[in-house]
Amino acid sequence: MSRSTLRRALDELKRELVIESRRGSGTYVCSRKREESIGSLTGFTEEALRDGKRATSRVITNAIISPPEAIKAFFDIPYGAMIVCLKRVRYLNNEPYAIEEAFLNPAVDIRVLGVVEEDMSKDSLYAFLKNDLGILLDYAQETIEVCQLSREQARLLRLAEGALAIMRERFTYTNKDLCIEVVRSIYRGDRYKLKVTRRVQ
Repeated sequence: MSRSTLRRALDELKRELVIESRRGSGTYVCSRKREESIGSLTGFTEEALRDGKRATSRVITNAIISPPEAIKAFFDIPYGAMIVCLKRVRYLNNEPYAIEEAFLNPAVDIRVLGVVEEDMSKDSLYAFLKNDLGILLDYAQETIEVCQLSREQARLLRLAEGALAIMRERFTYTNKDLCIEVVRSIYRGDRYKLKVTRRVQ
């Protein structure tokens, strides 16, 4: 096979996202896109286990903070109240997949402050809320849109600045209809696939 034929074949595989080139490293087979269904309220760890993948995390922030103004409005909390911020890079099979920043509302249940004492590089947040604290999540409202990665986001996901990504913002409610969590997630666009089931009304 000539070099020109091989080059064309490789270019076609790149366009189809079968392979990818990494500067200074070489050419690699792309990971399959992870398919996610809308309809069930599950966390990242639970979804990964369902797909037969290994989920791990690197904690960037796990602290009690003064809430940003936008978050304060969603939680409807008084002036001076503090919240929990848990920011993590989420990995699937050791590859960075998403940046997830969760804000938890202690006004709903003061025990969520205990999250900062946990090793959230290994633990599932939703499992901790349910199994350790007995907090029952009921439903969530979510928005999904396309965005471009900032320099910092690109560094964390090992992608180029400005690369397309998927931004999801979720508002999670307890069985008492109280908003306990706002989470903003940035998913790398080359690994993400969304599946929606619609029924005739």
